[in-house]
Amino acid sequence: MHRARTALADVGDRLVASDPGLIRLLSALSTVCAVLLTLGLLAALHAPIPILVTGALTAMVSTVAVTEPRPRDQVLTLAAGLPITLATVAVGSALTPYRVVADVVFVLLIFAAIYIRRLGPRATALGIFAFQLFFVTQFAETRVAQLPQLFLAVVVAFGSSALLRFAVLRSPPERTLARLQRAFRVRLVLVLDALIEVAEGGPEAPRARRSVDGLRRYTARLHTGALMIQARLRTGTPDERTATAIQRRVAEAETAVERLAILVLRVLWPGDDIDTLTRHLTRNRRAGSPVDARDAVTLPAMISELRALRVLIDPGRPRPVGADPAEVRNRLLGYRNDEHLPDASPAMGDVFRSAGELARALFGLRLALDEDTLASLDTPETARSREELTAEDSGLAEDVVSKREGPRIRPTTRIALQVATGSALAVVGGELLSPQRWYWAVFTCWVVFISTASTGEVLVRGYRRLIGTVVGVVAGLALAVLIGGDPRPAFAFAIFSVFGMYYTTAVSYTLMSFFVTTMLGMLYTLLHALTPGVLVVRIEETALGIACGLAAALLVLPVRTRERTDQLLRDVLERLRAVLSQALARIGGEPGPDLLDPARALDSALDSLRLSVQPLITPISPLRSRRRTALCVLGSLETAAFHTRSLAATLDLMPAGVRIGADPCLVDEAGRIDRNLATLIDQVAAGGEDDTPLERGSGLPALLGVSSGGARAEDVHLTRRVLRHLQRVDESIQGLARTLGLPVRDHS
Repeated sequence: MHRARTALADVGDRLVASDPGLIRLLSALSTVCAVLLTLGLLAALHAPIPILVTGALTAMVSTVAVTEPRPRDQVLTLAAGLPITLATVAVGSALTPYRVVADVVFVLLIFAAIYIRRLGPRATALGIFAFQLFFVTQFAETRVAQLPQLFLAVVVAFGSSALLRFAVLRSPPERTLARLQRAFRVRLVLVLDALIEVAEGGPEAPRARRSVDGLRRYTARLHTGALMIQARLRTGTPDERTATAIQRRVAEAETAVERLAILVLRVLWPGDDIDTLTRHLTRNRRAGSPVDARDAVTLPAMISELRALRVLIDPGRPRPVGADPAEVRNRLLGYRNDEHLPDASPAMGDVFRSAGELARALFGLRLALDEDTLASLDTPETARSREELTAEDSGLAEDVVSKREGPRIRPTTRIALQVATGSALAVVGGELLSPQRWYWAVFTCWVVFISTASTGEVLVRGYRRLIGTVVGVVAGLALAVLIGGDPRPAFAFAIFSVFGMYYTTAVSYTLMSFFVTTMLGMLYTLLHALTPGVLVVRIEETALGIACGLAAALLVLPVRTRERTDQLLRDVLERLRAVLSQALARIGGEPGPDLLDPARALDSALDSLRLSVQPLITPISPLRSRRRTALCVLGSLETAAFHTRSLAATLDLMPAGVRIGADPCLVDEAGRIDRNLATLIDQVAAGGEDDTPLERGSGLPALLGVSSGGARAEDVHLTRRVLRHLQRVDESIQGLARTLGLPVRDHS
């Protein structure tokens, strides 16, 4: 029984880790349940097929279009959306007999729905209501005589959506944030498990490279979870102080576990100078670099401490017998002050110290969440850490204005013109291709522009939709043959496809397109209208919609992928320079603002760049040299961002009395790094026409003495870490310059 419970808990943890906050699961469940409830109520009233279709599609739209985190805002959006939807249904039904006029109004609605996105999420939702419900009236070919039944279907759909959203599957921001925090912890455990697997297998294991790739993958997912928590903090916490405290501790834990992973890899592969987990800069492992003999003896103890860290992440999880959380925490925190370090190489000593830093970060996270109940068991080192963490959190001002930036405002006018133009082409082409199924081309043109900002992104999204559609057609025909004429399995598969469509939207656009097409196949099966010809038209209309969207993206105010990536690259470099400038000022002893927000802004900018280069790094890209360049640029930036983030976290740990920035050599090197970044930003802005070279310095000093007398060993180690992070940032900047073909000369 205990084994079964443990296995069930592991399955639950995997689900939580794969879907942080259960956001995708709840969205899919809400949509399916709203559709089922709407269909059930309308069927009980003996509504005809067009009314059932209208009600089901309205339930889908009213469930997924409202995205505000606060329930109060959701209520207001639904309340505003109902009359707009009713008016749209009336206009659409009145225009159904007039094909040309209806098409013109349809295109105008598409333009308006995109254009008003600049006004925020509520305007976006209202635009979607208008566009989608007009589409529904044309799809179901509703008439004015059906308006009473149509209005009833819309009201029932909105009511079902509201009932599911605010009562049955209610998920307030606080609960969502709590789920995200749990998911973050589970992902921390998965990173540690992957790290333990790498350490146990050793550098000579046959699956060593695959294990390291798994470690990189889990670390990237941890970073995604941290950013999701950041996005929900403002609405999920009672005040700004709590939000900032949780954000700080999550960032510290993420940085600490990533640094621990890098240090473990350095111990296992001492011949490599490993300073990043990014896959884009993977180096070939060197032969003839065995693990240090003392480290080989200490490896079992290191693995044991990695397992002990799992206990601190969640004391409620099953743990080895005798692994008391307080004892584990006190022992690991002692490593920060060089207590009980093993007799091993300096690299192994850094691993144990890093384990202590991760223990401190986890300790701080529990304090920020008011989950720590072990104060009576503190050792002196633990009590000191508790005081430091409490002082940091209490020092956050009540009236701090968050510096986190909202999402970048998109050029909505340009996108609206592109979508409207593409939709107009799709209407004409779709009517010529199939007067009964023309709307598939228009809808495809609409969706390929969602969340895209360049021509290359539209192309990538289009080919993914086409692949999903083709595979969905095959699956739909196969399922139709298997189930025959029985409507019950067809209905079940249709509902499952609706669930899969919304559950996979944020994961794989290809899968989402597959489920959409499978759902259509099952609907036509229920209507006894499924033929291979219908699904072939689906493929043709989809391809036509993609072609129209791509043509509009190329001809109407085009944004080339190169322009978009250059703009975002410049944004990343500017944010990197901002964090480094503040960090260098802090090193010099100047008081400065908190480094957490600018570091997170850097992460967000890098994520935007990572998305924008997808057209260049996709495996089907024929431009192999550009693909290699894009991967190297991304790898250099990820390395620089990690060490900048680590530098910010390290400076937050450094006591106020410690000064390392007075050394003239360090001041000179810091100025050179800043000048290099400024030069790099100017060269990217000039498109490579500026040939001002970057400067290669003489190197940061290996170790500077701290200015306070009788410095603790912990302060010396922090100083060494600061210098190493600066050195790695410097190397990454120079590597990025070389990748972009920019000159680098020796500093004179």
